[in-house]
This record gives sequence, C-alpha cells and structure tokens, in this order.
Amino acid sequence: MTQALQISGHTHDDASQYLTFSVSKEEMAVCILDVDEIIEIGDMTRVPMSNRSIRGVINLRGNVVPVIDLSHRLGHGATKVTKRTCIILVNFTYEDEHQAMGLLVDEVNEILEISPDAIQKTPDFGTDIRQDFIENIGRVDNRFIILLNIDRVLSLDELSTNEQLALQHRATAKLTDQTGE
Repeated sequence: MTQALQISGHTHDDASQYLTFSVSKEEMAVCILDVDEIIEIGDMTRVPMSNRSIRGVINLRGNVVPVIDLSHRLGHGATKVTKRTCIILVNFTYEDEHQAMGLLVDEVNEILEISPDAIQKTPDFGTDIRQDFIENIGRVDNRFIILLNIDRVLSLDELSTNEQLALQHRATAKLTDQTGE
C-alpha cells in the first residue's frame, strides 16, 4: 500500500519555500512549486536498456511514472533503499509540456522558507555535483543547502542520449576487440 503526502494549495509565497531532502549524505532542495507529492517506495519495474539513473517506473493512479535514482544521476552510487527512502514526485518542463517524474531520495527532511537574500550563486568549486545541476545555494542558519535545477537534472534528452552513447561505445569497443583494430 502506498502512502502519500499531497503538496497542494500553492500560493505566490511558495516560491521561496523548498522541500529539503538527503541524497548521499548531502542536503538538497527543490522549489515546493515543482513538487506534487511524496510517496513511499512500492513496486518498481525496471525498464530494459534504459539509462542506469532510471531506477524503473511506477504505476501512479493508472499513469506510468519514471523514477530517477537521484544519487546515481548526481554521480554517486545507487541509492540503498531503507525505511526512510522515498520518492518525490515532481513536475518539470520538457518541450513546453509539463512532465511528471519521481526522484528516489534517501529521506525527506522538511519544507523550509529560504529568503531571497539567503540564496547565493553556486561557487565554481566545492561540490562533486555538476554545476549545471545546481540552481543556487541556500543558507539556513549555519548550513548550506544545494538548490537543484530540476529541469537540468531531469533532462530527458540527456538521460536518453547518455545511455545511447554508452551503448554505442560498448558496441564499438566489442567490434574493435573482435576485429583487432
């Protein structure tokens, strides 16, 4: 049975509110306006030959929704599922259409309001996450929170292109081994 926390009733003040969560021991956040709901992990179906960051698909009220392993997508290892692991359902824009996708995260923490003056540009160093995946850095009390650029992290073109390139590379390498060139 899947339990869900519905995030609804967005207002214009929500633009400064962020849902925080942990991925590979790092605190991250996405704008609350991008979040639909948070659900427990249920049955996930692996899709053959899909990008390794795509953990699988779930059935959500009759709709097929892909689930991205955010840890893997950010260059860390695959998420180890625990009782606190969950899926954040987010909306993002792809070719001018709204798409739904799940983000597999270690745990959800809280909803925080981060004032605009506490948001800073990302420095060019200091993180092992691709710079284009980071929208900004939020400062709350004495800690920093990575504010993700959800459209970049969930780029469908990149997710499908990377896997196709990897498959082509493996096929080329195998062919090269066979021909000795």
